[in-house]
Amino acid sequence: MTAADRTGVALPTGPEKRAAVEEMFDRIAPGYQRLNRIISLGQDGRWRRRTVRSLGLPDRSRVLDLACGPGELCEELLDAGLVPVGVDLSAGMLARSTGRTPMVRGDVLALPFPDGSATGVVCGFALRNLVDLDAFFAECARVLRPGGRVALLDAADPAGRLARAGHRVWFRGVVPWIGARLSDADAYRYLPASTAYLPSGTELVSRLGRAGFDAVQRATMTAGAVQLLTGTRRNPSRGGGGS
Repeated sequence: MTAADRTGVALPTGPEKRAAVEEMFDRIAPGYQRLNRIISLGQDGRWRRRTVRSLGLPDRSRVLDLACGPGELCEELLDAGLVPVGVDLSAGMLARSTGRTPMVRGDVLALPFPDGSATGVVCGFALRNLVDLDAFFAECARVLRPGGRVALLDAADPAGRLARAGHRVWFRGVVPWIGARLSDADAYRYLPASTAYLPSGTELVSRLGRAGFDAVQRATMTAGAVQLLTGTRRNPSRGGGGS
């Protein structure tokens, strides 16, 4: 089954989406990091560092990097004194890692870790590639111990009219043009269009709260083109919901 964004780019759903995303990331893995530098205008490192800082965890805390790709967030976690483990569905992406961090090939909707076995969870620019956001948030809550922290980084649509217009020109026009010349045309048409999968920021905050997180916050960066969602794992004995 497929849907389409406003530009007509096909957006698969369900099992078709899972298979398409895995194949796409295997295909673009060799040039992925270089393209990230270019299309983020060199800002991607700053976004990752802020994500790691937002965890606020003590040294040697175990942090899972979900949908880790080649492990760029893992590197930031290591540099911050934390102990990362990466998980990704794409074998091609995992093959590009530096080898400094343990990596597991797996589905982030069914993580191979016991309940409460991590102190932190991060995820960079992958929410829109998941088949089921609520199942993902539930898995994040399951593997985190009470008081553990989650930090989820992804694209967003700027709220301001001028910022939104400029972002549209860059993200929907220039990025696919660059991707077609330096990597894969189909993939870099899909990646900007895939933001259509994401609920509103308010809805994301609410759904994280319902999944078992307190103190859920949403911050934006780069004129609203990037969002960072953070929260603290609620003690299950407390129950409750919302944000």
